[in-house]
Amino acid sequence: MSTPTTDTTRPSCSVTGLRVVLGRSGPDVVDDIAFDVAEGEILALVGESGSGKTTIATALLAHTRRGARIDAGAVVLDGRELLGASPGEARKRRGSEVAYVPQDPAASLNPVMRIGRQIREVLDVHHAGTPVERDARVREVLAEVALPDDDEFLRRYPHQLSGGQLQRVAIAMAFTLRPRVLVLDEPTTGLDVTTQAHVLATVRELCTRHAVAAVYVTHDLAVVAEFAHRVAVMYAGRIVEIGPREQIFEAPAHPYTRALLAAVPSVTESRVLKGIPGSAPSPGRRPSGCRFHDRCAFAEAACAEREPELTETGDAPARTAPVLARCHRTEHVRSQPLEFSVSAPPASTRPEPVLTVRGLSARYGSRTVLHGIDLEVGRNECVAVVGESGSGKSTLSRAVGGLHEEWSGILSFRGEPLPPGARQRTRELRKAVQYVFQNPYLALNPRMTVGRIVRRPLELFGLAHGADATRRVHELLGQVMLSPAVYDLRPDRLSGGERQRVAIARALACEPELLICDEVTSALDVSVQASIVGLLEELRSSRGLSMLFVTHNLALVRSLATRVAVLSEGRIVEEGPTADVLDRPSAAYTRQLLADTPGRGDGSAELVEEGA
Repeated sequence: MSTPTTDTTRPSCSVTGLRVVLGRSGPDVVDDIAFDVAEGEILALVGESGSGKTTIATALLAHTRRGARIDAGAVVLDGRELLGASPGEARKRRGSEVAYVPQDPAASLNPVMRIGRQIREVLDVHHAGTPVERDARVREVLAEVALPDDDEFLRRYPHQLSGGQLQRVAIAMAFTLRPRVLVLDEPTTGLDVTTQAHVLATVRELCTRHAVAAVYVTHDLAVVAEFAHRVAVMYAGRIVEIGPREQIFEAPAHPYTRALLAAVPSVTESRVLKGIPGSAPSPGRRPSGCRFHDRCAFAEAACAEREPELTETGDAPARTAPVLARCHRTEHVRSQPLEFSVSAPPASTRPEPVLTVRGLSARYGSRTVLHGIDLEVGRNECVAVVGESGSGKSTLSRAVGGLHEEWSGILSFRGEPLPPGARQRTRELRKAVQYVFQNPYLALNPRMTVGRIVRRPLELFGLAHGADATRRVHELLGQVMLSPAVYDLRPDRLSGGERQRVAIARALACEPELLICDEVTSALDVSVQASIVGLLEELRSSRGLSMLFVTHNLALVRSLATRVAVLSEGRIVEEGPTADVLDRPSAAYTRQLLADTPGRGDGSAELVEEGA
């Protein structure tokens, strides 16, 4: 991606004094929110799960989630205030003035309606143009997002499209009415790096072409480093730092921003990722003074007594917007260089294999999707499997996990054959081989509480009962950085990142020998991701845990995996030690994946050897 530029002279979206609360007089979810977004500008909202990013994003459409309400503030779109509009007026302006691109387009699109009909419906609801003009606009917006505009594609249903195509359809629907403001809520979560690069390039080109202001909610700071013009860092319902992307990434003025950047992996260095100690406070449980002081390495006595204002820091370069930070010690924080520890390379000796895959070919009906896969995962080893969507990564992991039975070849665990289906496997095998799914929204029983979900495998495999099981559940929740307060909540009360951590805790409760991770960090913010990686590394070294780690995040592979296998169209095109594959790729496909991987945006940071 090239470095974005923009003319930020005319705000298309202006937010002032925004406050969203729970119930009629409950605690604030977000408060004192203010920012402007200019024509063609992309503002990124970043922060941990629960920081209030999505609450702000939906408030830009005069909407809140169930149980919350907008208590104060103004949202001005293209010169007109939205929050004071009547419900009918607000509905008319959604789509025409401000549009929304959801995180999961598969869940937001109607599965029984054809793609062309769903896009056309946006135009029909707003009575935009004549029927002929509407049909022409449907084809026009599909072409703009680099999708086919022929009749055959228009007749497809959502299940007949890939994840990248579904996201492009969602973007096309958002741009159909040519809105002035676009809200994107984690639009590339779960996409491989190549598809992500294409989707983001499409969004940026359309925002520039149509002078659309964009608010981009994300936890992926690597993408922010190249995609956004300005960054607003959220913590516990407040903006703690906001300013031009280059300045914030080079010299962050708030300790929380520094901590987030310290958790970002690098595709060029095997960094020791550092999660932020503790967890973000929920509404009603936030500390006095600075809301970050109890997790801050720079905190002093005054931080617990008085909450700092959002004030300008340092000297902004000419013709550049200033950086604002909510901290008592901004200048001291800015003066400290960013440093990252680099771990030593893994031992060159190959461990005894726990999982052996020989000549594995898998199919769906008559279509073969894996062709003669050979792979080993050693004891105390993490092997990453990377590739584009549709390359066969998940099919491989599901075959190993006993969730896909249409395969031929050899699968063995500890030297013994693995039966094809999980139901055919012994109780001991099911306990030893655990699977963590990619989609946290479908992985948890919506009728069970978090405590019951994590407790179930402990009782099923006879690992703990009664008070001992309760204690163990709380330990597991703490290991994945979840507050004890979630114990009695059901999944619908949790964010996507929180749900994924529950799924990981449930798998770890079984004390597995082989953990199959299918894109398990795609819904996690960088701090939690770093903590989870640290936990998995600790389990790998202390308990000899082996991992088959399916991911599209090549930077994360560098910090976690000992070896990596690159899949393309159902075949392994390259396999070897992680450093060899990422530093000296021999396959053209691997080189393209690396080229599409976003940079870290921190090239000026000093790298130090671990323990130096």
